[in-house]
Amino acid sequence: MVDGIKTVILAGGKGSRLHDVVKDIPKPMAPVMKKPFLEYIILQICRWGIKEIIISVGYKKEVIREYFADGRKWGVDIVYCVEDEPLGTAGAIRKAILSSNANRYIAMNGDSFFDIDINRLIRYHEEKKAVFTIGLVHVEDTGRFGKVLTRDNGEVFEFIEKGCNGRGNINGGIYVFERDIVDFIPEGICSLENDVLPKLVSKGLYGMETKTYFIDIGIPKEYESLFNDPQQLYGRI
Repeated sequence: MVDGIKTVILAGGKGSRLHDVVKDIPKPMAPVMKKPFLEYIILQICRWGIKEIIISVGYKKEVIREYFADGRKWGVDIVYCVEDEPLGTAGAIRKAILSSNANRYIAMNGDSFFDIDINRLIRYHEEKKAVFTIGLVHVEDTGRFGKVLTRDNGEVFEFIEKGCNGRGNINGGIYVFERDIVDFIPEGICSLENDVLPKLVSKGLYGMETKTYFIDIGIPKEYESLFNDPQQLYGRI
């Protein structure tokens, strides 16, 4: 199922919200039990059986490159796509796609861990003949994430901004899409969440709901929770 797929990890941001907790390193390199958080994501990708990884890097890129090198230590092939200036999430994805030659991609945030069944997400994407598929997480309080609304068939029809309280589905930060998604992403700085996904509504945008483990370490409280209880990640990699 995962043959021929490349995974893009978005790891180029500064992580300004974590600055008081983790200084002078990229946010995905925040330590959890003597390993950088990003290593747990690499191990998850290994568990999926995916061998080709593109890490989009920018801020303090040398820290990530020196630690992971070519990925041989983990049995994967890692290459780096460098943002000379911040491009935003969609801009980084566009540059990564144009730097490689795969037809299908998984993209994921480098500062969150989402324990999703990737084969199920890929099958869902194929069954829906989707242009772009989002892995959704059902949470009890969507307030600090924003909410993704879908029809009964999984088609996304609306995004509600942060501040909407109550249970619902949030964007889990793992996506499946084909190479031609670049046609929807303009050159330059571009946000996937704000500039691209809303424009894909009614054009083949789907979301698959899950009820599984999810953590976003970009929020200091969440990172401190994981730092103090790293067992949350064990058994998931």
